[in-house]
Amino acid sequence: MYRNFSQFFEDLKGVVQVGPEGLKVLDPQQVRERVDAWVYTYVFSPIPELKEACRYLIRETARVQGIFPASIHEFYMGRGQGEYHGFTVPAVNIRGMTYDVARRFFRLARDLEVGALIFEIARSEIGYTMQSPDEYATVILAAALKEGVTGPVFIQGDHFQIKKAAYDKNSDLEIQALEQLIEQSLAAGFYNIDIDASTLVDLSKPDLKDQQEWNAEWTAHFTRFIRERQPEGITVSIGGEIGEVGGRNSTPEDLEAFMTVYLQKIEGLPGISKVSVQTGTHHGGVVLPDGTLAQVKVDFQTLETLSRLAREKYGMAGAVQHGASTLPIDAFSLFPKTETAEIHLATQFQNILYDSPELPEDFRATIYDFLKREFAQERKPEDSEAQFIYKTRKKGFGPFKWEWWTLSEDIKEPMLERLEPFIRTLFEALKVVGTKALVEKKTPKVETTLEIPEVLKEFSHG
Repeated sequence: MYRNFSQFFEDLKGVVQVGPEGLKVLDPQQVRERVDAWVYTYVFSPIPELKEACRYLIRETARVQGIFPASIHEFYMGRGQGEYHGFTVPAVNIRGMTYDVARRFFRLARDLEVGALIFEIARSEIGYTMQSPDEYATVILAAALKEGVTGPVFIQGDHFQIKKAAYDKNSDLEIQALEQLIEQSLAAGFYNIDIDASTLVDLSKPDLKDQQEWNAEWTAHFTRFIRERQPEGITVSIGGEIGEVGGRNSTPEDLEAFMTVYLQKIEGLPGISKVSVQTGTHHGGVVLPDGTLAQVKVDFQTLETLSRLAREKYGMAGAVQHGASTLPIDAFSLFPKTETAEIHLATQFQNILYDSPELPEDFRATIYDFLKREFAQERKPEDSEAQFIYKTRKKGFGPFKWEWWTLSEDIKEPMLERLEPFIRTLFEALKVVGTKALVEKKTPKVETTLEIPEVLKEFSHG
């Protein structure tokens, strides 16, 4: 991490050149050696101009070396047309140690030729992990640059959700807040956005169309909003949701009711490329009093039926499964068999980090004491301490970001190594090994260049 500009500029000599025509890479190997300093400075420096300069270096160097944020829309549309099948795309939420964890994903993806892979962050996670859309996207691209991968990188806004309580209090303010988040995310390179208005589904109404009306209405509104603002040449991949995770299981009739209203409202624009459904899971799993997870049974028949309907009737890639990472390991091979388009994975990566024996016990205890103090109001009367800690420890990454990122290598390395078998198993079970060439063939490469920061405009070394 750079402490001042003289150190920063000295370190760029012979590595990159910034001039009127933009950035030129002079030494690719030295670039990879500088990425750590760039990303730590971008995330943690108190000097705004230094942060901006490092952001520019990460993103422009990535672009010059063939790494670019992309939309998975065209790839999903190809699946919807039956051009290929038999795999399920993992969408991973990284809540803590994002740079290091993303590097492990990219390293295995590079070695296994995995192209069908999404990095995502939810609206709620942006808040409690203290990762803005711009930070998340920039750190993901830095990880790709460090690991020497090339090609499209899919970065996704997960559960860009209408909060029911906020909507009921002031719908205009809640919609404006989500619109602002979408604009920030598009500017950051999130070319995949999942809209979740399923919180507005009203199951008390007898007619299915009426139940799904406001869900479809607002999903269509945000579809139009995104289409008006997406970069030229990019069709952002948009997801919809018909059943809130943790609620009753979705049905074909729910999907048809939603799509009937939705398609009328988008007026011929490119629509959603996938649809999230409820099949019996909960985000994070169901925690027992001793802190262990209850077995959750996924309704794979629902996934298969809804995925087929989404493809055959509406040309989408299929259905999306949320809350999947804590399922038994042998369950993952069932998702490709049912032609599930995408699954969202978050909590198990967090669990592996927190439960690693290498994590210092005093650091873990410090985080848990913080959670018990700061989030005591979230503890339900029936929650054991183990249940409370399990459900809230995701909120220990943001306030302790610096401490997580700067764990010593002798601690961090074995913790990260514990992630690798799980990641490898996911890639293999979901059948995305060897998908890189196909993904690149179906993904348009649209480059967007950044304006050179003032502090770099006069910098030129060769």
